[in-house]
Amino acid sequence: MDIFTIFGDPVAHSRSPLMHNHVFNTLTIDACYTRTHLVDGSKLRQTFFDKNLKGANITVPHKEAAFLACDEVRGIAKSIGAVNTIVNEDGKLIGYNTDADGFIAALHSFGEVKTALILGAGGTARALGLVLRQNGINPTILNRSTSRLEYFTKNDFLTYTWENFSCEEYDLIINTTSAGLGDDNLPVPIPILTSLLQTAQCAIDVIYGKETPFLAYVKKANIPYKDGSDMLLEQGVLANYLFLHGAISTDVIHPIMHKSFLF
Repeated sequence: MDIFTIFGDPVAHSRSPLMHNHVFNTLTIDACYTRTHLVDGSKLRQTFFDKNLKGANITVPHKEAAFLACDEVRGIAKSIGAVNTIVNEDGKLIGYNTDADGFIAALHSFGEVKTALILGAGGTARALGLVLRQNGINPTILNRSTSRLEYFTKNDFLTYTWENFSCEEYDLIINTTSAGLGDDNLPVPIPILTSLLQTAQCAIDVIYGKETPFLAYVKKANIPYKDGSDMLLEQGVLANYLFLHGAISTDVIHPIMHKSFLF
């Protein structure tokens, strides 16, 4: 049996095992997908081999560590510097990033979006910033401090910290931080969030399966919003396709994985 997992801290909340195992079971593929709580991202590579894995997904806060753990990185992940999907090819770890394409697919229902403000500066923010730019949407990055902003400034993104942020109008507000995942925190101070929601057209929280404090504020502002479920599904379909080395098309995987969200 081929074993797959998701690495993260925290990881107990992850729907990924349900999603991928439903595909494996439906298509009678001899494989199993598990969760692995990993605190130290530098141990990802060794843990991968210790568990004799065929592939893995990576969630916060280890996507940049996963990039460093790979023998080869392919596609958009090379530009992002963050990996959320790893496939074992003959003992070599090959890294991909399916977050970017998954997010764009989830964004379509909002209609035209020209500007976006990304809250946070981790691996997910990198993926979304790059893919938004590639799709003609101008992204700005807002992080608590200057830590982790170096990648964005080097790649000519407009960046702010909480201290120097000057609120402007943004069509889309995206929370990529872990605020609200296991606590009641907001990704930015209330005065900043209140100002942003006065002009925003829509919002997304990449956290899924719950109404985070961020989404609660968005809801009160009567703005169209989504949690991360659509993005999770789309990136999961692409990841499963990679896990199976392209043997099953995404057109087959998508409706099967979508059904797992009904459980």
